[in-house]
Amino acid sequence: MNILVTGATGYIGKRLIPFLLNEGHTVICVVRDKLRAEKSYAEDENILVVEADFLKPETLKNIPKKIDVAYYLIHSMSNSSKDFESLEERCAINFKDYIETTDVKQVIYLSGITNEKKLSKHLRSRKNVEERLSSKQYALTIFKAGIIVGSGSSSFEIIRDLVEKLPFMIAPKWLNTKTQPLAVRDVLSFLTKAAGNKTVYNTSYDVFGPEIITYKEMLLQFAQVRGLKRYILTVPVMTPKLSSYWLYFVTSTSYKLATSLVDSMGVQIIGKKSNINELLNVKPLTYKEAVELAFEKIEQNSIVSSWKDSMVSSGRLRNSLHKYVNVPKFGCFTDYKEREVIDAKQTIDKIWSIGGKNGWYYGTVLWRIRGYIDKLFGGIGLRRGRTSPTQLDAGDALDFWRVIFADKKQQKLLLYAEMRLPGEAWLEFKIEDKKLKQTATFRPRGLWGRLYWYAVLPFHGFIFTGMINKLVNVEPQKTTPTTKNVSDL
Repeated sequence: MNILVTGATGYIGKRLIPFLLNEGHTVICVVRDKLRAEKSYAEDENILVVEADFLKPETLKNIPKKIDVAYYLIHSMSNSSKDFESLEERCAINFKDYIETTDVKQVIYLSGITNEKKLSKHLRSRKNVEERLSSKQYALTIFKAGIIVGSGSSSFEIIRDLVEKLPFMIAPKWLNTKTQPLAVRDVLSFLTKAAGNKTVYNTSYDVFGPEIITYKEMLLQFAQVRGLKRYILTVPVMTPKLSSYWLYFVTSTSYKLATSLVDSMGVQIIGKKSNINELLNVKPLTYKEAVELAFEKIEQNSIVSSWKDSMVSSGRLRNSLHKYVNVPKFGCFTDYKEREVIDAKQTIDKIWSIGGKNGWYYGTVLWRIRGYIDKLFGGIGLRRGRTSPTQLDAGDALDFWRVIFADKKQQKLLLYAEMRLPGEAWLEFKIEDKKLKQTATFRPRGLWGRLYWYAVLPFHGFIFTGMINKLVNVEPQKTTPTTKNVSDL
């Protein structure tokens, strides 16, 4: 089928598109700015990217008429406009007016569970959009979900921030609000399986996980998955405004999003039972299963390819090196430096010879001390060295690092730390635009991880600076002495 996906650059849209392509559909991605579309889309003959803004009806003519199914995934929890409800209503009306002129047979809308009498303004807006999308020209299928659990989602990352940063929490009373979290994988299953399925035409279903739990229980179960002990005391004195500030200062969320979430989290989200699970053959995961899956699929775990292990000693990594190729960005500390490269080949050769007997080019004593400390705490230290003085391949041990990616043609080397750390660390070297870009990335685990980063930060300042300076410094070529004539002296 020809399937239109609005909100193609959003959290659900980006994940839905590969599912639809795997089913053999042609996908038409609607974006407001083509520069934000995935670059890989341009190389896929089954994807068409069109630029349109549903607040500007005149731009909708770019959308093809030959459409079988359309997904309406336009919504923003963090819209900065006070009048966002009317903006969302206008988007829905403009979408409906145009889509009715196409060949579309079904529109699928992902909404929120709205069974309570008292709703947040965002849930009220979603309910209003449902009504605006209703049409006699096409069949409307509505899925209403509560908290969606998946790596990268705002709720997931906020919970992660709270759990990893705070051993003890004095939290607002809305943490006792009940909800039914649903794994993002299950959301995508419902959306995908509904496309062109006449049994769900002109119907509305609540979709939710198998458990009814409070936000407090979500935090504690999250901590269990992460192997952390957390204590939470809920108090009634925290107003919505104070709660918003609490989320804003403790987590990495914006104040606008924090306000929206606090507004929504005060409302109980319990779904109405139906036969939708059996109808579409979806068995929702429990919350813990969803969290565990999310951690398997976070940025460094998302790559599909696998490499053959060539472990020469035991470390933190036992297998699946491919899971660590994509260096995470969210919730990480970085030390980034770049220098102009005079001789790319010599710099690459130096990078490929780093560690082992060659050392790390600068601050060797400090590297050794770090190795001794690692061994003191039961780590592997620097004792492994490297198997070859000049060659590096994926899976090789390199002191207390593991080679994750090594490609001289791409001029890139990526290492993952196997030393004892209250978190995870990557060290990347790559040459781009005649510059060596050196990036140390640290993803802390809990409060100790953050304290560790700030403790070693002063040493990073000159160790990493000295190292990159040595890597780009062109050493004079050794020449064989020649005998000079007396007349030349």
